[in-house]
Amino acid sequence: MSDIEEASATLAEVNLDNTPKPLTENLESDPSSSLKDIVVTIGATVPTGFELTAADEVKEKLGSQSRISKDRGKIYFEISVEKLSQVHRLRSVDNLFVVVQEFTDYQFKETKEDTLKDLEDLAKKLPWIDPLKVWKLNTNLKKRKTKHKKQNQQSSASKEKLNDDGGKDRANQKDADKELLDHAQNTPGLKSAEQNAEETQEMILADDQSDGKDEFLNITGNENQAGDCKKGEAEDQVLKFRVTCNRAGDKHSFTSNDAARDFGGAVQDYFQWKADMTNFDVEVLLNIHNNEVVVGIALTEESLHRRNITHFGPTTLRSTLAYGMLRLCDPQPTDIIIDPMSGTGAIPIEGATEWPSCYHIAGDNNPQAVKRAANNICSLLKKNQNKESGTSWGIPIDTIQWDICNLPLRTSSVDVIVTDMPFGKRIGSKKKNWDLYPACLMEMSRICRPGTGRAVLLTQDRKCFAKALSKMGHLWQKGHTVWVNVGGLHAAVYLLKRTLERAGEKRSYW
Repeated sequence: MSDIEEASATLAEVNLDNTPKPLTENLESDPSSSLKDIVVTIGATVPTGFELTAADEVKEKLGSQSRISKDRGKIYFEISVEKLSQVHRLRSVDNLFVVVQEFTDYQFKETKEDTLKDLEDLAKKLPWIDPLKVWKLNTNLKKRKTKHKKQNQQSSASKEKLNDDGGKDRANQKDADKELLDHAQNTPGLKSAEQNAEETQEMILADDQSDGKDEFLNITGNENQAGDCKKGEAEDQVLKFRVTCNRAGDKHSFTSNDAARDFGGAVQDYFQWKADMTNFDVEVLLNIHNNEVVVGIALTEESLHRRNITHFGPTTLRSTLAYGMLRLCDPQPTDIIIDPMSGTGAIPIEGATEWPSCYHIAGDNNPQAVKRAANNICSLLKKNQNKESGTSWGIPIDTIQWDICNLPLRTSSVDVIVTDMPFGKRIGSKKKNWDLYPACLMEMSRICRPGTGRAVLLTQDRKCFAKALSKMGHLWQKGHTVWVNVGGLHAAVYLLKRTLERAGEKRSYW
């Protein structure tokens, strides 16, 4: 069987209706083709600067070695297909794609016309078969997850209706919900989940407690269901696709649009797909960084960092960046971790989700921010309750309104401080930071345990932070610095370790 025939056979199996088909259906023509034996390369985009952190997580959770791309913000690692659902549960990655082929030193032609002609010819020579099988399995996983969500929502709706039929006063229920929200900021271990509907925007493809291998077998193992599907339905539907080109480099004779247009045209001719820039089934990626070319197929429709936050503020931190900052400080069981300027609670919520053996406190001086954080915690509790189909026992997190310069915490009572400090742009000003930063560092040194305490602080106002830190070398020892990109701004994440010296009284440093 030729490559073209085999690729066409793979595409013929794709089912776009709401009933997922086993991926092994119609593969009898190639008995040696076994999904569990397929090893593919997965590409992942991560917050710039946290590539090593993401690689460590992949090693820890998947047992795979990662390679960091020359193009910042990307890593590559190999997995067996049965671990696909586990890949989607990684906390440090934004987007995922399966690599069709990678060229580390692609030789572009001198003229624009010759280069684009080469890209057209490349589309016909790529090994599409295994990546398309992975894409199909990924699509079936997403359909199962969507069906599971709908069942949970229907179950929740039925429970609410039973409560109404039982004569519960809706007005009293709203008052109770409002009272819960008002007291959420001072109630440890919140256990209610009644506040706003959960946004169905995350793409986690399997429950956190499920095993990736079992998930793989559930989808691919039941071949008897294949006979229940109408074989003609998938054949009548034509896949819709688009090509996205991400290009970086000065020595290219073509633009990103040129490459996407011509390469996409060749893909369309090869597979007879229909081009659609908005409502597409398959997104083909053409990543070009100088002479490095990577062709892939997207496995995520939107970034995986959209997982915890339903109520956003003006400076809400991405969950993937929050995870990277938390991982830098190496949380240990029973650690008390606080974010004294938490905003909507992105860092503490991520911490409570991934490190439930620690206790997390989210605090802010803005009452609206504290309210948003409480709403986000309630939404997370509701999501956990839906997953378990029962009562949620809460998560180890508390939220409170306080003054960063006068925290209501005992001296030397906190193990870890992780926070996103004001940049002085959307909130506050750089002028105010000259007073705020030294006051914050002094108060943090008071509550942080001498000798073992550590702090991970994100700021874009590096000059002001460096000045404040230089005056407190007796209290804080600077570890390494991670340079990151936050919304197009070049910022830094500083890892600080608390010295053994006791924090003195507050005094002016300027």
